[in-house]
Amino acid sequence: MATERTTQYIAGAAARTTRTRYSILAMILLLATVAYADRAILSIAGPGISKEFGLNHVQLGYVLSAFSWAYLVGQIPGGLLLDRFGTKTMYGATLILWSIATMLVGFIGNFTSDLSIALGLLFALRFALGLIEAPSFPANGRVAVMWFPKEERGLATSLFASASYFAVAIFSPFAGWLTSRFGWPAPFIALGVIGIAAAGLWAVVMYEPRKHPRVSSGELDHIIAGGAMIDIDSKHELAARPAISSGVMRMLLGNRMLWCSYIGQYCTIALSYFFITWFPIYLVQARGMNVMQAGFATMVPAIAGFVGGIAGGTISDWLIRRGWSVSWARKTPYIVGMAMGCSIVLSAVTESNVVIVLLMTLAFFGKGAAAGAGTWAIVSDTAPREAVGLAGAIFNCIGNIGGIVTPIVFGYLVQATGGYTVGLYFVAAHCLVAAIVYLFFMGKIERVKMNPESIA
Repeated sequence: MATERTTQYIAGAAARTTRTRYSILAMILLLATVAYADRAILSIAGPGISKEFGLNHVQLGYVLSAFSWAYLVGQIPGGLLLDRFGTKTMYGATLILWSIATMLVGFIGNFTSDLSIALGLLFALRFALGLIEAPSFPANGRVAVMWFPKEERGLATSLFASASYFAVAIFSPFAGWLTSRFGWPAPFIALGVIGIAAAGLWAVVMYEPRKHPRVSSGELDHIIAGGAMIDIDSKHELAARPAISSGVMRMLLGNRMLWCSYIGQYCTIALSYFFITWFPIYLVQARGMNVMQAGFATMVPAIAGFVGGIAGGTISDWLIRRGWSVSWARKTPYIVGMAMGCSIVLSAVTESNVVIVLLMTLAFFGKGAAAGAGTWAIVSDTAPREAVGLAGAIFNCIGNIGGIVTPIVFGYLVQATGGYTVGLYFVAAHCLVAAIVYLFFMGKIERVKMNPESIA
C-alpha cells in the first residue's frame, strides 16, 4: 500500500506544472541589478570624487565612459566563451571578479591624492570592471532562450533589460546615504560585498532545465513546445559544438534586420548611460540639489523605467498570444516607447525641478517599454542556435558604443557650452532615430538560419 501511495505521489508531482523558470528569472534579475548598480554607482560618487581629486567635466566624462570601452571590447570574446563553457560557469566567475574590481575603486584615496595617478587608477579599474562584466547580458539572453517559450520571452527579457532602472531605484538612494554618511568610497565597497554574495547564490540556484530538481515534466514540456533551447548549456552540446567560423560573423554582421536591432540597442543604451552617468550629476550641478536629494530624485524615473520595461515585455507577449506577428508585437511597443522618450528634450526649457523629474519619468517609462519589448527579446527570437552567445555579444557590443559616446560627448558639450541644454537635445535625438529605424527599415523579425558551410 505504501509503495502504491508513493507511486501515486510521484505521478501526481510529475503531472503538476511547476513555475521554476520564474525563480531562474528572479536570479538573473538580481545579477543584472548588481551589474547595473556597479556601473551606475560612479555617478552618485562622481561629485565627491571630482572634489577630492580635482577632476573637470571632460576628465569625469572619460572616467564615466571607461567601463563601456572595455565592455565593448569584451563582448565578442565573452560571447564566444559563453558558447564554449556555458552560462553558469562564466557568469559565476566573472561576477566574483568584477565585484572585486568594484571594491578596489573605494580604496583609491588610500593610495594617492595625485590627480594624474587617481585618474589613471579610476580609469583602469572601471575599464577592468567593463571587461570582466562583458559576458553578463549575453548570458542573460542565453538563460532566456534556455528557460522561456517564445510567448513568455518578452517579459523575461524585459525584466533584465530594465535592471538599470531597478538598480538606480534601489541603489541610488542607498549610495547617496552611504556617500553622505561615510564618504564616496563606501558604496563601492558595499556593492562589491553584495556581488560576491550574489555569486554564491547563483552557484546554488542555476541549473539547466533538464537537470533542475524542481522542474516538473509539465513545465519542461511547456517550455520545449514554446521553442526554448533547453540543451544549449548541456555538456554534450557544448563539447560537440564546432568552432565558429568567420562566415558566421559575416552572416550576423550582414543581416539588415539584425543591424536595425543593433542600432536600436545603441540608442536605448545611449539613454541609459545618460541616466546612470550624467543625470544625477546634472541634478547636483545644474539644478542645485545635494547628493542625497539627487539620489532620491532619480528614484521616480527609475521606477517608471522599470515598470515601463515590464509593461513593454508583457504587452509584446500578449500581442503574440492575440495573434499578432512577432515582428509587430516586438516593434510596436518599441516605436511608441521611443517616441515617448523624445519628451526628454523638454527638460531643456523648464526651470522647475519637479517638472524635470516628471519629464524624465515619462521619457524613461517610454524607453523602458521600448527596451523591454524590442531589444533583448529580439535577440532571443532571432539568434541562431549555434551562436546564441555570439549573437547577443555582437548586439550588445555595437549597442554599448552608446555607453562610450554619451558620457564623453555629453561632457564635452557641457564643458563647451557651460550648460546642459545642448546635451539634452543630443540625448533626445537618439529616441527619434531609433523609432524611425524600427518603423521604416527593420522589416520582418525572424530567427536567423545558419548555412552549414558557415560553421567550421
